[in-house]
Amino acid sequence: MVSWESFKTDSNSSTGQFASFYLTGIPDYENFHRFISIPFSMLYLVGIVGNCTILQVIYTNMSLHEPMYYFLAMLSLTDMGMSISTLPTVLKVFWFDAREIELNACVVQMYFIHTFSLMESAVLLAMAFDRYVAICDPLRYSNKLTPQRIIFIGILIVIRCSIVLPVILVRIPTLSFCRSHVLSHSFCLHQDVIRLACADISFNILYGLFVVAFYWGVDSLGIFLSYAFILHSVLGIASKEGKLKALNTCACHICAVLILYVPMIGLSLVHRFAKHSSPIIHITMANVYLLVPPVLNPIIYSIKTKQIRQGFLRILIPKKIGFAHT
Repeated sequence: MVSWESFKTDSNSSTGQFASFYLTGIPDYENFHRFISIPFSMLYLVGIVGNCTILQVIYTNMSLHEPMYYFLAMLSLTDMGMSISTLPTVLKVFWFDAREIELNACVVQMYFIHTFSLMESAVLLAMAFDRYVAICDPLRYSNKLTPQRIIFIGILIVIRCSIVLPVILVRIPTLSFCRSHVLSHSFCLHQDVIRLACADISFNILYGLFVVAFYWGVDSLGIFLSYAFILHSVLGIASKEGKLKALNTCACHICAVLILYVPMIGLSLVHRFAKHSSPIIHITMANVYLLVPPVLNPIIYSIKTKQIRQGFLRILIPKKIGFAHT
């Protein structure tokens, strides 16, 4: 295994344009990467298989062809996109100690990682609107969220999130990198790459702040306002059982929001205010941010949602479930 220090030393020598970055596994634990790859591989497997199963359950069960589950399908697709975006380089580093990644490949990976992250946030906003309509205006729920409007929302999310990043990513190949070419993670993130540039990166920083404010900020504000209206409506319900039933329909979505936003905020704070902290902190926060939501979302929805849980069981033990209903 090539040591972490040798990568840092060797990569400081070039200036200006260059063809490659060097990814990082777990510093000082290079000899254990093969063993560390086991839990990573399991997380990827659980995330991809779990989200594929949710898509299969929704597709095959006609009773789930409703707005709430269409949005859940969108969430599963974005979760799979997040997982697949990082999977090749992460497993390449841990399995084969292959750290080098070409600049263009790094830019492409950045695009998909950040785009799917933005899509996940946008889908959670759409799901919050779905819960708002279902609880605050239930009689008009099916009229407001028709299949055509859901398709329109999905297309709008894709367009909104896919057009914003090329503006800054196309500038990266034009930057000069005269510092270390070693990245902090086993995948490429925009904030991680531009910190290595010795050129003026003011535009990238300002545009990144705009994306955070206009996308993450607007989405989180929309989610907050949706739940403010939901809470106001729920408090107007007379019975305690009715209040709990209404809030219970939001439990999975609230968990999904927390699972995405808490690690994202933590990672942003680490990059902004703890640049000189232990590399393990940066690596852990980034992996939690990108790996945990795709793994936990299917688990949460399968546990808390009866229809999804039954669909999982039909796939896992079809004969027993079929026999139980006969």
